[in-house]
Amino acid sequence: MLVEEAATRGKTVVADGVVEKIAGLAAREVRGIHAMGGGFARGYGAMRDRMPGTATDVSRGVKVEVGEKQTAIDLTVVVDYGISIADVAADVRGHVVEAVEHMTGLDVVEVNITVHDVHLPDDTTAEAPTPRVR
Repeated sequence: MLVEEAATRGKTVVADGVVEKIAGLAAREVRGIHAMGGGFARGYGAMRDRMPGTATDVSRGVKVEVGEKQTAIDLTVVVDYGISIADVAADVRGHVVEAVEHMTGLDVVEVNITVHDVHLPDDTTAEAPTPRVR
């Protein structure tokens, strides 16, 4: 009885930015996601993230529409080469829905995913060449 009464004694509003952060963090946790965002925003954000004293923008690549009881989420991602895009998208969708619904109580009506790019393996991960001089 007390819980029921307490639930009617006010209103909780979840800001768009909160849903964006939750969705961004959840998407990044999925194996196969290399980065979030696309084009200029991703490049600028990557440069900014390397600057001392700046934090990673966890909402990069995430746009949301939040209503009183529902939310819709749009994600732009970069997927690692060699991973099934369909599998990654399904995993991201499930993980984001679970995280947002659990943390906010909002009903996620859709998660749209745009795969902006595929990250190819770098040559920097290869063995370093032997230096010619000592």
